[in-house]
Amino acid sequence: MQDNDHKPGHTDVSAPAAAGRDTMDIITPVDFSPPPQHGRKKQLSLRWYHGFVVLALVAVAVPAWFVLTARSVFIDVSPATARVAVVSGFALQVGPRYLMRSGDYQVSVTAPGYFDNTVDLTISSEQAQTHSVELLPRPGLVSVQTVGADGQIVAGARVLLDGVDLGVSPIADAEVPPGTYELQIQMDRYLGYRSPLEVAGRLQPQAVNAELLPAWAEVSFNTAPAGADIIVNGELVGVTPAQVELLQGAYDVTLKRTGYKAWQDDVLVTAGVDVRVPDVTLEAADGLVFIRSVPGNANVTINGEFRGQTPLEVSLPPGQRHEVRLFRTGFNTAVRSVTTSAEQEQDITVPLDPVTSLVRVIAQPADAELYVDGELKGPANQLVELMAASQRIEIRKEGYVAYATNFISRPGLDQEIRVQLKTEEEARLDSIQPVITSAGGQTLNLFYPYAFTMGSSRREPGRRANETLRDVVMEKPFYLSLHPVTNEQFRLFRADHVSGTLQGRSLDLPRQPVVQVSWLDAAMYCNWLSAQESLPPFYIIDNGNVTGINPDSTGYRLPTEAEWEWAARADGQGGTVRFPWGEAWPPEAGSGNFADDSTAAFLGQYLRGFNDNHPGTSNVGEFAPTALGLYDMAGNVSEWVHDIYGAVSGLSSVRETDPVGPDDGRYRTVKGSSWAHGTMTELRPSYRDFAEDPRNDLGFRVARYLGN
Repeated sequence: MQDNDHKPGHTDVSAPAAAGRDTMDIITPVDFSPPPQHGRKKQLSLRWYHGFVVLALVAVAVPAWFVLTARSVFIDVSPATARVAVVSGFALQVGPRYLMRSGDYQVSVTAPGYFDNTVDLTISSEQAQTHSVELLPRPGLVSVQTVGADGQIVAGARVLLDGVDLGVSPIADAEVPPGTYELQIQMDRYLGYRSPLEVAGRLQPQAVNAELLPAWAEVSFNTAPAGADIIVNGELVGVTPAQVELLQGAYDVTLKRTGYKAWQDDVLVTAGVDVRVPDVTLEAADGLVFIRSVPGNANVTINGEFRGQTPLEVSLPPGQRHEVRLFRTGFNTAVRSVTTSAEQEQDITVPLDPVTSLVRVIAQPADAELYVDGELKGPANQLVELMAASQRIEIRKEGYVAYATNFISRPGLDQEIRVQLKTEEEARLDSIQPVITSAGGQTLNLFYPYAFTMGSSRREPGRRANETLRDVVMEKPFYLSLHPVTNEQFRLFRADHVSGTLQGRSLDLPRQPVVQVSWLDAAMYCNWLSAQESLPPFYIIDNGNVTGINPDSTGYRLPTEAEWEWAARADGQGGTVRFPWGEAWPPEAGSGNFADDSTAAFLGQYLRGFNDNHPGTSNVGEFAPTALGLYDMAGNVSEWVHDIYGAVSGLSSVRETDPVGPDDGRYRTVKGSSWAHGTMTELRPSYRDFAEDPRNDLGFRVARYLGN
C-alpha cells in the first residue's frame, strides 16, 4: 500500500490497518468553516410590456371561458323572415344560432304584417337547444264591391262572412282575421251569392267584385183580342200585350177581358230566364147564373147534368134555354127555365115545397117553446107539421137546459116527441164569465157563434181556388183572446225565445207579437197555460209530438179555422163582412199593419200609398179592432190555427158542425194577413195559407171551449 500524503484537516482512515507494521500517527482536530458561496442573488424586475401581455391573456381567456360555458341556442321563428333581438341578457349570434349561458332572457321577435311578440326564454344546461316563437299575422284588409250582370255597381247588398254581418256594399278595407270563410251576399230581388274566401291577412288588401244575378225574369203576355187584364196572384199588373217583370217562383195568372171567358194557368218563373206565354185566344164569355134555394143545400141539375148544391154559381152558354131542377130530401122537386146572355149575371132564388107530416110534441114545463131549425114555432105542446127530412128540434124555456135533437118525420106514421126539461140552466149561466184572463196575461172574450158560409164566391175579387164555399154550423161557444200572444207572454213559458230582427229593426220587444214559433211551439204553450190553471190539456203530447187531442177539454188551444174566420168576418149583427174592417177596399188608414210603402225596399208586393209606420211587427192592439172587439185580425202577424191543412169539399146538403179540420196531413193551416201582405187576396179573412216551419210574420192567439 502506498503512503498517502497528509493534508491539513483530513484524517487518514487507513492508519489502523498499518498499526501493526508502523508506528501509529496521532490525529489532531482542527476548526472547520464552510467555504463562502461564489456569485450574487438575482431579483425580478417588471417592464411596461408586461401589462400588454396580461391584457392579451385575459382577452383570450374570457371569450374562451364564455364559449366553453355557453349553450348553443337556435331560435326557430315563424315566419322565417322575422327579426330576432335579445333585449335582456347577453347572447352572441353565430350564424343562425346564438351562444347563451344558462339563465333567463327576453327576446323580441318582429316581422312586417305580423303582431310583435316579446317572449321570455329560459336557457337550460342542455348543450344544444331550440326554442320556437310564432308570430300572429295581422288581419287582412277586405273590400267588397257588388255589381249586376251588366257590370253596373249595385250598392246596398248585405255582406256576411260565415254568417257574421260585415255591413252593406260597398265595403272598403274591412279588417278580417286570416283564414278560410264563406262569403255570402244578400239583396232583395237578386239571387243569393255564396263563395269561399281565403283571407291572407298581414294587412294585405284583397278586393272582391261579386256579380249579383237577378232573381226575376221578363214574362211576355199576348191575347187575341188585346186589352185583357193581366192578373198575377190576384193583383192587376198590366194589360196585354205586355212584358211583366216577375220574381222567380210559381204564379197563378189570369187573363180577363170584358165579354170574354177568363183564361187561367200557372206560370213558373226561373230567375234570369225570360218567358213568353203562348198567345191566348179568348173565348166569348158565358152567362153567369147564381142559384139559391130556400132552404139551401139543394142538389142542382142543369139540362140533366148534376152541377152541385145551392148556393151555386154556374156559367151557361149564352142564347140557349136551360132547364134547372132542384132536389132536396123532404122537399118536392122544383123546376125552372133559364136563358142567358154573354156577360149577363142572373140571380135565381127557388123556394122548395116541403113534404110534411104531423108530429105531436108533449113537453114539461107546459109553457116551454118549440123551435124547428132555429125558428120559433110557438108553444112546445102542440101538433106540429114537420118535414120528412132531418131538422133540428129544440124545446126551450128560460132558466132550463134546452132540449135539442135531429128529427125526421115519417109520413103515414103516428109520431110524438116527449120532453121533460131540467132546471139546471140558471145555475150554469150564473157561473159563466163573459171575459176571462189567462195565466199568461191574455184577455179572452166569450163568443156565441152562429152558422155562416166559409170561403168566398168565385165572383169575389182576389179569390183563390182553395176558398171553397161551405156552410158551417157553430154550436160551441168559445173564448178567444183579443190579441195575438206577445213576446213577453211567450217568454213566461220559454224564457230564452228570441223573435229576431227585420232589416235591422227588432221583432223582439215585449208588446210585439211573438214570431219564429212553430205550430208545435204554439200547441205546447197552450198546454202550459192549461197546466198553470189546472185545466185538462187539450193536446196530447208524446215524446215532443202532438199525437191527438182531447175534444172535451176546456183547456187552452188554438182556434179552429172556422172559429177564426167567423170571428174575423162577424159584423156583430148576425152577418158577415168581406174584410175584418168592413167592406171597403182599399183599407182606410189605421185599419191594420200591412205591407205598406215602408216595405217597398224589401217586399215585391205592397199597398201603394198606404203607410202604417211599421215596416215589421207593431205592438199588439195599436190598430182598430173588429166589430167583435178583436185586434190584429188583419195585419201585424198571420196566425197558426188548430186545423191540419187540406182540401175542403164544397157546399153540400150536410152542414159541417164545429169542424176541426182533417185528421192527417203534413202542413198546418195559417189564417190572416201580416205586415208582409198587401194584396186584396191576402187581406181577406177567407184567404187560406199553410206552413210547416216558423216565420218572422207568423204568430198565434189562444182559445178555449166554454164547456158544458
